[in-house]
Amino acid sequence: MKKDQLQGKITVAITGASGAPYALKLIQALVTAKQQVYLMVSSAARVVLATESDIQFPSKPEKASEFFIQLTNAEPGQIEVFGKDQWFSPVASGSAAPKKMVVCPCSTGSLASIALGTSDNLIERAADVVLKERGKLVIVPRETPYNAIHLEHMLKLTQLGAVIMPASPGFYHSPESIDDLVDFMVARILDHLEVEQMLVPRWGYQK
Repeated sequence: MKKDQLQGKITVAITGASGAPYALKLIQALVTAKQQVYLMVSSAARVVLATESDIQFPSKPEKASEFFIQLTNAEPGQIEVFGKDQWFSPVASGSAAPKKMVVCPCSTGSLASIALGTSDNLIERAADVVLKERGKLVIVPRETPYNAIHLEHMLKLTQLGAVIMPASPGFYHSPESIDDLVDFMVARILDHLEVEQMLVPRWGYQK
């Protein structure tokens, strides 16, 4: 499959909150849905991925891209990984960045930086670009409990047009495994990205 045969482009950022299974399933689902994935992984997220999934990937973006392509059985070039200081990457500019981005999982530190518009690294800049271009930014925080600072940042981002989607899976689809709970959250994310999904039956069509 050539790049011009892909259905769309979506930016995915993984930050240092617990929830590696959500991120990995999301990337796989986007690949299956024939989406071009621009991927960024924070330093803290690398630690979480290694802890929660035993996944360790090369530090160089080119090698990391190859790793995730093989991991997800993606087409050549379908996943592109960018480092935190790659300011000339497409996601850093409104003229080239995808109009859709997901931060999954989103740490409260990343939540704060995005809400404040600091843009100190590529993840923060990419999120800022999507907001300023009036695109779709989905934030998936994974923390409990929330304090007032977290909630204030979520409110600010909601007011700016972002979608705050805490990693809080439902149970009405009768989950039988952790994978079923992960699928629930990923399905909801895909719905908001307007990407077709068959992971979880919709309300009224449960088994």
